Amino acid sequence: MLRLFMRGFAELFTVHPRLALFPLAAVATSGFGQTFFISAFGGELRAAFGLSHTAYGALYSGATVLAAWLLFRFGSLADRWELGRAVKLAVLVLAAGCLVIGLAPGPAVLGLGFVLIRFGGQGFIAHLGMTTAARYFAAARGKAVALAAGGIPLAEALLPPAAIFLIARGDWRWPWLAAALVLLLLILPLLRFLSREAPPVATAAQGPGGKVRQFTRTEVLRDRGFYFLLPAVLATPFVATAVLFHQAAIAEERGWALELLAGAFVVFALGHFATLVIAGPLVDRLSAARALPLALLPMAAGQVLLAAFAGSWVPFCYLGLLGISIGLATTAGGTIWADRYGVLHLGAIRSLVHAAIIIATALAPLFAGVILDSRLGVGELALLMAGLGLGGAALAMVAQRFKVQVEP
Repeated sequence: MLRLFMRGFAELFTVHPRLALFPLAAVATSGFGQTFFISAFGGELRAAFGLSHTAYGALYSGATVLAAWLLFRFGSLADRWELGRAVKLAVLVLAAGCLVIGLAPGPAVLGLGFVLIRFGGQGFIAHLGMTTAARYFAAARGKAVALAAGGIPLAEALLPPAAIFLIARGDWRWPWLAAALVLLLLILPLLRFLSREAPPVATAAQGPGGKVRQFTRTEVLRDRGFYFLLPAVLATPFVATAVLFHQAAIAEERGWALELLAGAFVVFALGHFATLVIAGPLVDRLSAARALPLALLPMAAGQVLLAAFAGSWVPFCYLGLLGISIGLATTAGGTIWADRYGVLHLGAIRSLVHAAIIIATALAPLFAGVILDSRLGVGELALLMAGLGLGGAALAMVAQRFKVQVEP
């Protein structure tokens, strides 16, 4: 499958061979600030600092929201700074966050570390990777974004097992200190090497990606179509975070063994990666605007199955369908803004959207927790999630009728 993946994306390496790998490497680097890596330390962090589940969750959610604001504030640096300079800032912030967590004496400093890794990792370095993919590969934008999105399953496969391995052989602080060293000594030189081919942003705006009018972020906020597309882009990360964060509670109510759930997550990962192989060519052929509504349908179907059935086959189906939606929605959602608004101010535009995604993923566990703690249960939660997916798809279809227009 990996050979098929690389062969399908070979055309990306004909113009900027090193730059084509930069988005993949940058998005994979964001794994140090993603929830799937941080969650491996949940028990150790709560025990070390005497935090309850509620206090730990509130600290993490608060840091995530603050990181989203920082990304909104500084995301436009991707438009104004040379790529190598922006990469240096992102990696230094991420490494500083890892160092702060590894040396944290108390919860307040831990919260500061969370802010730094969420902004530098999930926020800024991932933002640079996806923006670069959409900006410089206009002729095969969908493929470039899909290749970049492959960094997430790559990080999922490597980072949590490495963290667990180090925790088992020492203190929970070791992986964070090791991460800071890896980021500074290996990843930063690699990313700066791969980013050297990046042309000036103005050059990209004059090429194939600049055929549409180049909208500013302020103009985008005045475009009615933006508000029909945004819910569709937010739906998949919101639903995925809500469901995956409370996976243990869902399994307990449905009577599923953890071993069954572990096997279902393999199907989830395979669905995610396999979809990336076809998502890029599909988005390039259909257009992101047409592919985005379709991306939400597998997820909605999986949530309906979760609501209606409790058999041992259900987690394999609904998690597999969720993985398919993530792969296709990430590609379509990462492409649509450059298609609609141009690439000159893409960093500022994407930072707005990415900040909204971060806030949505911060609120999703709270929303799902309230549902599960009430008289409602997994079935009702799943139907609500399916409704969000179908509603987002409907709005995205309506958005296709809106031509890009900005009222003064």
